[in-house]
Amino acid sequence: MTHPLDDPVRSALTGPHAHLAQRRGRIVRYPPELSRFIAIPHPTTAEDWADAAALVGPERAPIAGIVVAPHDDWKVTGVGPGLQLVEDGVEPRYDDEAVRLGPADIPEIVAFVARHRNGRLFTPRTLELGTYLGIRRGGALVAMAGERLRPVGWSELSAVCTDPAHRRQGLAMRLVRALIAGMRERGESAFLHVTHDNTAAQALYERLGFRVRRPISMGSVHIPEDRLRPGNH
Repeated sequence: MTHPLDDPVRSALTGPHAHLAQRRGRIVRYPPELSRFIAIPHPTTAEDWADAAALVGPERAPIAGIVVAPHDDWKVTGVGPGLQLVEDGVEPRYDDEAVRLGPADIPEIVAFVARHRNGRLFTPRTLELGTYLGIRRGGALVAMAGERLRPVGWSELSAVCTDPAHRRQGLAMRLVRALIAGMRERGESAFLHVTHDNTAAQALYERLGFRVRRPISMGSVHIPEDRLRPGNH
């Protein structure tokens, strides 16, 4: 791995997010109440898998951008093709209507993401990963976008969603531009991941100024609880 985006979780947890990292041997992960991503080295040894079992137990731990072969009792699930996109000509632009979301907004954010992101988990601590912006109409949150993984020199766009009643107004893309404006001030660039079959999102991001950097594999690793060895959780 020679580029931060080749293994973005490890680059983030040994770089800008190092203060959040939980470690055991060569395994690095986020606190589960914040994010479930884990970094597993490649190639992986039996000792690495033992350390992973001790660190995560039976939890399903997502991996991003790398392909690993499971060892012994471990399983890889939810594997599917995806794409990693990087900005290439996006025009950054702050937005007066975009407000920074904070701790007081967490209950509304959690409910909003659950409704509009197919139930994907957003925990109260997710805001610690980066900047999250929202647009309100009539006092209610109708669009949001934020940052998740922070590899060296990069920031991942995440939780980009709009209430169905307010779509086709360009709200999400306005938030993306505003986030990128903040990234540029930090000397960082934007990237994101989409599933291979989400052609509508891919086309939208490409029109905005993103390009495909590489295909990736998206999935999670876990070891069933009944197969954990004593001392591994």
